[in-house]
Amino acid sequence: MANNNEDGAKTGFLVGFLAGAVVGGIVALLYAPKPGKELRADIKNKAGEAIDSAEEYVSAAKNKAVDIINEGKKKSEGLITEAKKRAESLLGDAEKILTDVRGKGHSEKNKN
Repeated sequence: MANNNEDGAKTGFLVGFLAGAVVGGIVALLYAPKPGKELRADIKNKAGEAIDSAEEYVSAAKNKAVDIINEGKKKSEGLITEAKKRAESLLGDAEKILTDVRGKGHSEKNKN
């Protein structure tokens, strides 16, 4: 649970950082002494860079989510297999005890 909170904090920080960088870049460009054509080109380039960064972040997040899901599936499969083995072992032990008790019951009847 603590890991989820840490991931959420990291994600929030990264999103805030990217948003701040974009806003800061746009403000810097707007106050820069450049002609309109150059300014528009710079804004377009910065927007493209921001989109690329966001796409990389989303791709990395998707990959991590897939890895986490696959890891969870593997762990759950292992737990299920272990639970089945233990259940089979318990059933075998119970059958053995039941057989022993029945055997003792028959031997007690034969003595009488």
